[in-house]
Amino acid sequence: MVYLALALWGAVHPMYYFIQWFSENGLSLSGMVAAWHANAASSGLVWDLTIAAIALTVWVLAEVSVRRNWRALIAIPATFCIGVSCGLPLYLFMRTAPVK
Repeated sequence: MVYLALALWGAVHPMYYFIQWFSENGLSLSGMVAAWHANAASSGLVWDLTIAAIALTVWVLAEVSVRRNWRALIAIPATFCIGVSCGLPLYLFMRTAPVK
């Protein structure tokens, strides 16, 4: 249940900042991407999270092909639509649950 709580927190907490940014700057996705690369530190974080998201996706696909836990694939869109802070704990929650 700790993983599920972390997945929920990883979905809600970052969304607060995204909503705040969109309310100040409008619904410009290109503006948000530009803000992600505003300086070297933020670009580094973007690439860090991108590489982590790709690694998580490879891991999920590899394990799903072996364990046949098809429900765990939901962690992939959660990772790319919400973030690694949601996708990783969501996958860990689904991985630790008994497979039927």
